[in-house]
Amino acid sequence: SDPGWTSINRGVLICDECCSVHRSLGRHISIVKHLRHSGWPPALLQMVQTLASNGANSIWEHSLLDPAQVQSGRRKPNPQDKVHPTKSEFIRAKYQMLSFVHKLPCRDDDGVTTKDLSKQLHSSVRTGSLETCLRLLSLGAQANFFHPEKGTTPLHVAAKAGQVLQAELLVVYGADPGALDINGRTPMDYARQAGQVELAERLVECQYELTDRLAFYLCGRRPGSLDLSELAKAAKKKLQALNNRLFEELAMDVYDEVDRRENDAVWLTTQNHSTLVTERSAVPFLPVNPEYSATRNQGRQKLARFNAREFATLIIDILSDAKRRQQGKGLSSPTGERGEGRGQGRGEGRGDSEEWGGGEGGEPDPTLPCTEDVILKTEQVTKNIQELLRAAQEFKHDSFVPCSEKIHSAVTEMASLFPKRPALDAVHCSLRLLASSASRLQVECRKADPSDPSAPAVDYQLLTQQVIQCAYDIAKAAKQLVTITTREKKQ
Repeated sequence: SDPGWTSINRGVLICDECCSVHRSLGRHISIVKHLRHSGWPPALLQMVQTLASNGANSIWEHSLLDPAQVQSGRRKPNPQDKVHPTKSEFIRAKYQMLSFVHKLPCRDDDGVTTKDLSKQLHSSVRTGSLETCLRLLSLGAQANFFHPEKGTTPLHVAAKAGQVLQAELLVVYGADPGALDINGRTPMDYARQAGQVELAERLVECQYELTDRLAFYLCGRRPGSLDLSELAKAAKKKLQALNNRLFEELAMDVYDEVDRRENDAVWLTTQNHSTLVTERSAVPFLPVNPEYSATRNQGRQKLARFNAREFATLIIDILSDAKRRQQGKGLSSPTGERGEGRGQGRGEGRGDSEEWGGGEGGEPDPTLPCTEDVILKTEQVTKNIQELLRAAQEFKHDSFVPCSEKIHSAVTEMASLFPKRPALDAVHCSLRLLASSASRLQVECRKADPSDPSAPAVDYQLLTQQVIQCAYDIAKAAKQLVTITTREKKQ
């Protein structure tokens, strides 16, 4: 009756009981914030309140609201039901597995594509209909979609139209405030040109939210003197030695840990301590994100062991090193990711990525393949990915290996179109992501091979999540290569 919390990326208001479950899902599923005791940028709070009051919850409960689906026997829990297992299982099905969202009808050409949805999003953000855009995002529309004909991203369109709340929603879902249009202009430039000064300033805040929030966390907690022990100095040297990708990942993980600690502080001050709340527990460390490697997840959880002074020292080191990197070599995206939408896995490992676009020696080759050839190969990759996803949906785990082999073959053909040593860093990075993701996909799919009797028992739910993430990363890299090729050929 009086919800104190909200899930920002889902656009819903939640009570203490449900909040404890939401927090255990992790920020990649549900970004939780207290409505009264947490700091709020006014536009972000307005965005959440608008979604909540305009029926965002019905997006996540679509099939439950359809009378034709009532026969399935699945119902929404009552307030009197227990948190565990009744409410917690429902919440996981609703937000993690997306069991009740609207499923698009299939067409002869394998249904509505992500590109179709993203184009609809690109058009819809110029209107004030937030719930329409959230529905498109829930179906898989990409917040960073680069429209090949328009030469802009949805955030450019929202900024030009002065749609402040749409811009907030896009950033929550991972839209990059620093993204460039075909003429090299950012969404901030569009907002300023349209006379939307406050929106332009807000987009700048979003771009630097990571370092800003870390700095605010330090100031608010008054960490006192720094840890200048030899151990701390050695740790700082290790931090400085990280490559930009690993440094960015660490910064994002520390940001998540700040969010966890701040929400824990609010949680402790808002609970009724006169009663025993055994079912409403704090979240002692960051939940596992299946999109990340086991090593990274272990490192994220170890952040909870840092005491206040140690954690403050780590944050200060990250802030100072971020500044050093920006003034020197620079980070590819040092502070621009606030939202943790569904697509933020990064390619890991070496393997085939050393083959494609990773060779040493020789001069960079500026030659790019014909756009039509790249699109043709991308369509083949996409078709094979769709076959894999159908197998995953139908629990045909024995199809994983042959599907992954087809994808790997299609990826090899696509990568062969590009020079071994591309001149553009963006092409190089996309080729590496394409290759490493295809290799990781093969490794994951082989875990489902029933022909090895000595293999350990498989958690097929986790395996399927890992396989889907690898497939997403492949599709993401292929799309980036199409976008870059199209853009460069037009210039």
